[in-house]
Amino acid sequence: MKELIIHVDRVSFETFRKTKVAEEITKEMERGGMDDALWARIAVEKGDEADIAGVAQQAVDDLEQVASQVKCKNVMLYPYAHLLFGSEPSSPSHAIQLLKDMEGALKERGFNVLRAPFGHYKKFTVAAKGHPLSELSRVFSPFGKAGGKGAVGLAGERVSDSLKKEAGLKSRFYVLTPEGKLVEHGKFNYKGHEGLRKFIEYETKKVRAYDKEPPHIKIMKEHELVDYEPGTDQGNFRWYPNGRLVKKILEKSITDFCVDYGAMEVETPIMYDFEHPTLKKYLDRFPARQYVVLSDEKRLFLRFAACFGQFLMATGMVISHRHLPMKMYELTKYSFRREQGGELAGLKRLRAFTMPDMHAFCRDIPQAQEEFERQLGLGMSWLGSVGLFEEAEVGFRIEADFYEKNKGWYAGMVKRIGKPVLVEMFDERYAYFITKFEFNFIDSMDKASALTTVQIDVENADTYGINFVDEDGGKKKPVITHASISGSLERVVYALLEKEAMRMERGEKAMLPLWLSPTQVRIIPISEKHVEYAGKLFGSFEGVRADIDDREESLGKKIRQAEKDWVPYVAVVGDKEIETGKLSVTVRETGEKKEMAAGELAAEIRKITENKPFERLSLPKELSLRPIFHG
Repeated sequence: MKELIIHVDRVSFETFRKTKVAEEITKEMERGGMDDALWARIAVEKGDEADIAGVAQQAVDDLEQVASQVKCKNVMLYPYAHLLFGSEPSSPSHAIQLLKDMEGALKERGFNVLRAPFGHYKKFTVAAKGHPLSELSRVFSPFGKAGGKGAVGLAGERVSDSLKKEAGLKSRFYVLTPEGKLVEHGKFNYKGHEGLRKFIEYETKKVRAYDKEPPHIKIMKEHELVDYEPGTDQGNFRWYPNGRLVKKILEKSITDFCVDYGAMEVETPIMYDFEHPTLKKYLDRFPARQYVVLSDEKRLFLRFAACFGQFLMATGMVISHRHLPMKMYELTKYSFRREQGGELAGLKRLRAFTMPDMHAFCRDIPQAQEEFERQLGLGMSWLGSVGLFEEAEVGFRIEADFYEKNKGWYAGMVKRIGKPVLVEMFDERYAYFITKFEFNFIDSMDKASALTTVQIDVENADTYGINFVDEDGGKKKPVITHASISGSLERVVYALLEKEAMRMERGEKAMLPLWLSPTQVRIIPISEKHVEYAGKLFGSFEGVRADIDDREESLGKKIRQAEKDWVPYVAVVGDKEIETGKLSVTVRETGEKKEMAAGELAAEIRKITENKPFERLSLPKELSLRPIFHG
């Protein structure tokens, strides 16, 4: 069954003609309308006939959850066969039965329900809301008769065995302290560890959807960084010049981190064949949903990581034990995942994202553990460089048997981190890895998002036929680590903006790190007669992003605009500054005011941003020449 849920201010319909398969209806069912409702458009498929009641139950459970999130008790069930692209519809009798089952179950749960008739041509009017949960798509499927619950997904997707297994996974959650003590999560004293408490609640309660818009969405629009793209699928974004600059610098920074670490940079395709025998096996072991691309008669999927390309590349390589650990890296532009609509929320979770993916091919488990631990340190360094390490909460996901054999190793890593961490223990692997760690950012609404993450993979060398030649000349299978030292770069931007949103809530001034600020210095001439002199100062700002507010506005309005833009250094130019050659500079971070020559100011910024990537801003230096991207 496919379903599209819209949260509406108002929806109404009116029937005007019957089809051959129309159900008989009363006069009252010929038209209807609801205010503040969930409008659920539903298409029933042939495969649903195996368990009509079970599929209806899944859909009702899901609608109840969505309704609780958006605080709504009205539901309109609306048959809509147009959702059935590429699949066979059920018989009319089964479709009507499923709709009636949903209607009855929802009414039993206290909902006001209006069911539009099946098989009638209808005119409808709708006014949809615009919050992040206002449009959700779903797929419900019966997975056998042994009581298995169908997977909730998105139209057109292929749901992997790993995802199905993960959905039914029963984990045990603990806290591991720097002293090496493992405590059940419900018995741990969280005093002084509020972030960890929020992280564990997020993981155990698994409430992923937001009930209101996260604050970073407003910020990213106001600062003309990034915005929704109405001409594409949900979860895909447009990046304006300021945002593209920030993202480009992050791309350079994380690539330098990985290449300096010893990774070989490669580039691989973004789409692959569903029927490739090796990839079919891997798809069933990777917990992600795919986009489908049709090319002639071939079905392809858009990659959701760089694993496919790098592993296929490694399959054809001649690798010696002397090369190990051998590291390969790609900055994927883009990776694609068909995330569930209800979980999409700005830059936190997207369907198209920039993922720095690094794989290390190791001799054996001990060497993989060494690499895993080194990459833990690399992640700590990366997060520190962008100012997110202090806010990060750490989680280890571990197969229980592996933990029992390596308790001391985990305790050592937690001691290095310096604070207690979450441990999720699972008895049976649902994917290809035996352990992983994540550094998670906790946002202003107590939702967690993984940034740095590393896994130890014990399956894919065998799946892909990757070998290395050992000292004795024999072929051996490597153990592979999967690492994203930063996590998706879009999510890094989300974390930076959410961090600043929380600072503003505390009454502090928000700003991006100096090396990431689109404008590092804004020159503000007091009046029109000072503009020419101010323009001549640009020659002193080599290697610094400087602009000039040359608009015909008052000094106060220009200063307020610079504050609104989070400009780190504001330099005012008037008669006094021209006479002395010293600029009147205000430092945003400290509030300090000082007089500096343009060269001195530029030198200070270059010193603070030393060893950080630099990119020029592609916008005009003059504010008067810049278009407004977000009206």
